[in-house]
Amino acid sequence: MSKASPGPTPGFLVWRLANKWRVAVDRAMAPLGLTHAQYSLVASLYGMQRAGERPSQRRLADHTGMEALYVSKLARALESAGLIERTRDPRDPRAVQLALTEQGQAVTRQALAVVQDLLQQLLEPLGGLDAPRARAFTDELTALLDAPLAPSVPNDENTQGATP
Repeated sequence: MSKASPGPTPGFLVWRLANKWRVAVDRAMAPLGLTHAQYSLVASLYGMQRAGERPSQRRLADHTGMEALYVSKLARALESAGLIERTRDPRDPRAVQLALTEQGQAVTRQALAVVQDLLQQLLEPLGGLDAPRARAFTDELTALLDAPLAPSVPNDENTQGATP
């Protein structure tokens, strides 16, 4: 909470909304055998494949905003479940390319429909997914995500003005 504002700060509200969404998606994905993070990975991969791309783990990490190591861990679990294939990139033997299996595509299509319904529920107070307020909200979120954010370091000479 901020001293300047009697209510919750925007950061607190973003955190609460992100947690509310994560929990809702986790619960909705459980019957399909996915977590929210796994859903984010397969849904992104699905869209990239539809656009003709066979992304590397690094490219998928950049796309989703997840750490590369976490994407690697998720990809291995999804490979074990038969939902994705991991293969070496013929152009770069250090890179691993990802692709959904047929089963992965089927599960992802089901998951996308479930999350679409969930998103409609979430945005209902703004008039629903296709409402002008929801589009404006999406634009605002995009602007916030596009803004660089570098946390200050406590006790740093640049933030404190003196060396310890």
